[in-house]
Amino acid sequence: MSQWEPLLENVVAHRYPRLVAYAMLLTGTRVDAEDLVQDALVATFSGRARFATEGQAEAYVRRAVASRFVDAGRRRSSERKALARQIGLAAATAVEPPSVGLAPEVEAALALLSPRERACVVLRHMEDLSTRETAQLLRLSEGAVKRYLSDGVAALTAALDAEVAEQLPVTPAVAAGPIPRRTSTRKEVRHDA
Repeated sequence: MSQWEPLLENVVAHRYPRLVAYAMLLTGTRVDAEDLVQDALVATFSGRARFATEGQAEAYVRRAVASRFVDAGRRRSSERKALARQIGLAAATAVEPPSVGLAPEVEAALALLSPRERACVVLRHMEDLSTRETAQLLRLSEGAVKRYLSDGVAALTAALDAEVAEQLPVTPAVAAGPIPRRTSTRKEVRHDA
């Protein structure tokens, strides 16, 4: 038995459910998440990387999951474009919403993001990594991560605001236009010497 085999068994026994839940935030489906984690585990433990603890191994697997997700998204995007050029049709994109305990509206809005935007938003806001850690994990510059975060959050906000707006009943006041903003009622204080 190799030295890394017991560590692999421990990671799978103790950390697999968390790794799959993390991957589901990225992929949107449990089946794809399990495949992604499996690929990441194989890549992590078939290489020459050595880990002293389960935590170190899990961190490395998480990085492999994120990298493989972005790479797969890039590959699918270029394949769709090539197919669309070849047959002259627009490629359709259908993503099954994830089922990881998020509100259905948030899950649907996440599915609208590009793979890099989604990875940056998930790592930064759901995994609570810093911008620097997200950049290192995805092998991007901090500026690129900030751009993807900005674009992703803007798209999520727009999608979620549209969802909320669709659920509001239309009343004469709403149909009449925006409600005027309330002006400040504070009095100006003058300090004369």
